[in-house]
Amino acid sequence: MIINFIIKKLIRLKNSSKVLKIFYYYHNFIHDKKLGSLGLDFTKKKTRFDLVQNIIEIKNYKKYLEIGCEHDELFKHINCEKKVGVDPVSGGTVRKTSDQFFSNNTDFFDCIFIDGLHEYKQVKRDILNSLKFLNKGGIILVHDCLPNDYFEQAVPRCQWTWKGDVWKAIVDSRKSKEIDVYTCYADHGIGVIIKRPNRNILEIPNKDAGSLKFEDYFHNHKNLMNIIEYENLIEII
Repeated sequence: MIINFIIKKLIRLKNSSKVLKIFYYYHNFIHDKKLGSLGLDFTKKKTRFDLVQNIIEIKNYKKYLEIGCEHDELFKHINCEKKVGVDPVSGGTVRKTSDQFFSNNTDFFDCIFIDGLHEYKQVKRDILNSLKFLNKGGIILVHDCLPNDYFEQAVPRCQWTWKGDVWKAIVDSRKSKEIDVYTCYADHGIGVIIKRPNRNILEIPNKDAGSLKFEDYFHNHKNLMNIIEYENLIEII
């Protein structure tokens, strides 16, 4: 209980306006190369609410897991026979960090939606842990994979609209032969991971995904992220 209380306090501190402003100035003066915006527009694309529910219904999934529920923005809209939501602060059904949850979990799921801490190493762990508990024919979806500009993906977080460097975890996953990975052009970018042989392996000579810079993503995001439209996603699954 004490550990969870401390985690809540730290999360709220990191997301406070004063702390965000400090990190904004840090990124602005130290890291930003003024690359501008990619111009990604999600206003006419599928929302995660529709996308997740449609997949559950098309595949007749029975068990849904959500990592990172916060105010249950998505969780409360999902209709599935069994739902489990994990968040250390609010929402869902389990008050733990994802690491704590997976360390004791014995259940398997058909659809897992990852929307927890938007930092590469944590997202990578969430993906690897989710793969261990994914039913045959299941799918993993990862939110916030397509940042529009440097500040949306800057770590530490420096503004309210924040996708973090989740995109690096998708790039990393695309290098695996055992999983098939895409990014759907919908709702700020939704990573799609299917446990089957990779149909389009990404090769990045002498580069680890964690060492990639926003500049790499900015100039090569379509290839790195394997971007597809919603209609193509439905065909693929």
